[in-house]
Amino acid sequence: MRHLTFLLVFSTLLLSAPPKKTGPRARKATDERLLRAQVLLDRAHLSPGEIDGSWGDNTRTALQGFQSTRQLPITGQLDDATWNALNQDQTPELTNYTITKEDAGGPFEKVPEDMVKKAKLERLAYETLVESLAERFHSSPGLLKKLNPKTKFAEGEEIRVPNVHTEAPAGRAVRIIVDKSDSVLIAYDEKGQFLAQYPATMGSEHDPLPIGTWTVLAVVKNPTFHYNPGLFWDADPSHSKAKIAPGPNNPVGVVWIDLSKEHYGIHGTPEPSTIAKTQSHGCIRLTNWDAMELASLVMSGTEAVLQE
Repeated sequence: MRHLTFLLVFSTLLLSAPPKKTGPRARKATDERLLRAQVLLDRAHLSPGEIDGSWGDNTRTALQGFQSTRQLPITGQLDDATWNALNQDQTPELTNYTITKEDAGGPFEKVPEDMVKKAKLERLAYETLVESLAERFHSSPGLLKKLNPKTKFAEGEEIRVPNVHTEAPAGRAVRIIVDKSDSVLIAYDEKGQFLAQYPATMGSEHDPLPIGTWTVLAVVKNPTFHYNPGLFWDADPSHSKAKIAPGPNNPVGVVWIDLSKEHYGIHGTPEPSTIAKTQSHGCIRLTNWDAMELASLVMSGTEAVLQE
């Protein structure tokens, strides 16, 4: 009996032991597969957020959304059935792009953290060319540098970039669901058909998401941000109200979708790597590129359901 108990315990230990480390070639193949999956999810309008070639909750949630829309088992994993379905789009995950004079010309400017100092800038522009290109191709600056290790990122250079989608899905959204439990925003058309899904940052213990049904009042592109420290629990008490100029590094990014709930809206962000990973001051934050796509789908009167 003791021998049997020992064998059972030993077998359990073996089954629960971590897998053996894989070699560099196997890890590279896994990384390439994941990067391709992120690009294909983006092309299917199931945004993984910032494409970075790394596993994370945003990729898992995008996979769950893809599996749901394709009637696949919802595992949140890149299993064989999901991989095969994704690869019905046989587009290469990477493409070439030549940096133009306009790209390299900027302007680029360091953006201060302090709101008062931000208000002194004429435009909240990109800080670097790499940041600008990363947003255009829905990716992290780190991924662009990894894909182009010998590149100086200068005018005339040809670089490798994620082959992301460039057009919004066809149709108009009559209803959007903001789901706190999964940190996603999903858009549906008039027939209840899926249009797009985006990872989102929403609310905090200080500024909880206002659960309920609201409507879109207006869509404002390249908005000016009116900073009122009285609306922010963590604001510097010495700050006064300030007007922050438009630009991709504006606190609300490149678009503001105003909701019927006073002081609340859906907007972009100057920090795409934080989406669905940090808290907000109650509003719903998307990456700049996802916010711009959503702005093309909604209009005044679109229903916005904010749920737990």
